[in-house]
Amino acid sequence: MALDHEMLLEMYRRMVRIREFETAASDLFRRGQVKGTVHPYIGQEASGVGVCMALRRDDLIAGTHRSHGHNIAKGADTAKMMAEILGRETGYCKGRGGSMHIAAFDTGSLGALAVVGSGIPLAVGAALAFKLRSEDRVAVPFTGEGGTNTGNWHEGMNMAAIWSLPVVFVLENNHYAVSTNVEDVIKVKDLSQRAGAYGMPGVRVDGFDVVAVYEAAAAAVARARRGEGPTLLVTECYRLEGHYAGEPEVYRSRDEVKAYWQREPLGRFRRDITASGSLTHAELDAVEAEVKQELVDAVEFAKNSPVPDPATAMDYIYA
Repeated sequence: MALDHEMLLEMYRRMVRIREFETAASDLFRRGQVKGTVHPYIGQEASGVGVCMALRRDDLIAGTHRSHGHNIAKGADTAKMMAEILGRETGYCKGRGGSMHIAAFDTGSLGALAVVGSGIPLAVGAALAFKLRSEDRVAVPFTGEGGTNTGNWHEGMNMAAIWSLPVVFVLENNHYAVSTNVEDVIKVKDLSQRAGAYGMPGVRVDGFDVVAVYEAAAAAVARARRGEGPTLLVTECYRLEGHYAGEPEVYRSRDEVKAYWQREPLGRFRRDITASGSLTHAELDAVEAEVKQELVDAVEFAKNSPVPDPATAMDYIYA
């Protein structure tokens, strides 16, 4: 699949935006300016961007506790994202959701959900609504490999399959559910094989390669739009930082992490795309400079935004 110049440039822009955002958020956490914690998406940028660039704005995604990247990949505003993480009134959820519960409704996000696998039933429900209303829309729940051993996973996959709902289940295999290695809890090596139990296609792709992820996601999305039902898309990736910012990471070796850093998606994209002549180093440098300034402005905006008035603590509890 040949991608045009602007699309390739936008892929890089979104990946850099996620990387810079997560770096800034983790730094703010370490400085004690974030209430709660931060779960960095660093290392998985190609997965979220590749999938979300295959979607339209009115398609919906449902995330996880590690969903800064998903939201940004779908087009969320980094200033409002940062304000939410810092608990400010100008954030997406008026400072009430924080890092793990950002819901950027304006870009098609059903929300980030801290409970493992809990975005799956939301997305399946949305897909059922699309089908009943004859709407040409697709729902995409993201989950990690740890979420595949939950009831939400089984029930959501099964329902989407038997009713041929327009869902693309994205399983981001980053190898660790907190500190538990995937090999300790799942016997199957190729997690895409799990799709067979539900009678749907399973596709496994290199999650460090944004173009490969995009191509696989675009095919699955097209299939869903044609009314042919759901697909399981497994992106083989790796989280390069701890489960949360500042985690000791005693469960994996430094050599293992270092080896995966050699494959990280931004550097890989830059090497591949400049070698092919599709983009130049100057173009990519310009994108990086632009995004770095965007994040400086986002942090400044968030810090200068007001905190919620304690008198409004009971607001927004009921619809």
